[in-house]
Amino acid sequence: MSPAHAAVVGVDVAALQPYFERHVPECTDELSLKLLHGGRSNLTYEVTDGTHRWVLRRPPLGVLTPTAHDMDREYRVVAALGGTGVPVARAVLSCTDPEVIGAPFCVVDFVDGTVLRDGTEAIALPPAEARRAADALVDALVELHAVDAAAAGLGDFGRPEGYLERQVRRWRGQWDKVVTRELPDLDALHDRLAHSLPASGAPTVVHGDYRLDNTILAPGDPGRIAAIVDWEMATLGDPLADLGMLLMYWDPVCEPVLGARHVPTANPGFPTGRELAERYAESSGRDISSVAWYQALGCFKLAVIAEGIHARYLAGQTVGTGFEHVGAAVPALLRSGRELLS
Repeated sequence: MSPAHAAVVGVDVAALQPYFERHVPECTDELSLKLLHGGRSNLTYEVTDGTHRWVLRRPPLGVLTPTAHDMDREYRVVAALGGTGVPVARAVLSCTDPEVIGAPFCVVDFVDGTVLRDGTEAIALPPAEARRAADALVDALVELHAVDAAAAGLGDFGRPEGYLERQVRRWRGQWDKVVTRELPDLDALHDRLAHSLPASGAPTVVHGDYRLDNTILAPGDPGRIAAIVDWEMATLGDPLADLGMLLMYWDPVCEPVLGARHVPTANPGFPTGRELAERYAESSGRDISSVAWYQALGCFKLAVIAEGIHARYLAGQTVGTGFEHVGAAVPALLRSGRELLS
């Protein structure tokens, strides 16, 4: 095995090489891979042939929550949005055959820029630039929710009818597949969500996990988003679900899941969650009076995701560091969701 084809956790690089040569015309030399981040979400790798760079994503190792790691679905939405003005990476290929590298995967172009993954990176931004980055984050979400899904080829991408009820039911079911302990607040929050469903507005393309560190800020210009990434939970549904997730991520309660000091609260230049919501409402024209319910749904979803990560950590199936803290976030997220609906 050549040095470039040295073992990489989660990818059979020697098998990937001929597949890339057949399906990616610009590939001209031997590939090498580097894990960018992994274990909390899909595993993400930088791929290069020495001249070009791509990003390869595959599902995490071990226990998976159903429907949350469909690589071809992620590829489809990125490819469709490429012509809409929503900032996304150029879609390159989707491989649904798990025999090629050991799991289904998709590939997009590498996008240069900055990802603010922790507080140390965020606090380096001058306050005015932090504010511009947050404004750009909201504005990109408004742009996504303005996309004509049918015109983009995504008219059948989801079933928006009954979206919120299915979200509550589905994430409760996924909890049963990853649970490692008894947490009574889980059922209490589930019941409150199920019995207080708001009326949904017109459906849009929904990212499903919209937050600052799922965007790439343009090189030298943190006030412009070069690409929105991590589309594994995208569908058609209620756009306020994305706003609720964003506001939930603005709360320090999710710090252990992010694995570092919470990004938005690390710098006084970032606006409050209320200011984010008001900017979204003004720009989109949507009524956000029930946004607390959507934020509580975000707490519920992230608690289930975090429990799945915790389960993989306990099984020794995570790749990277910081996973020992994720399990502690689950009870706090459930309590936070209940408080939002009290």
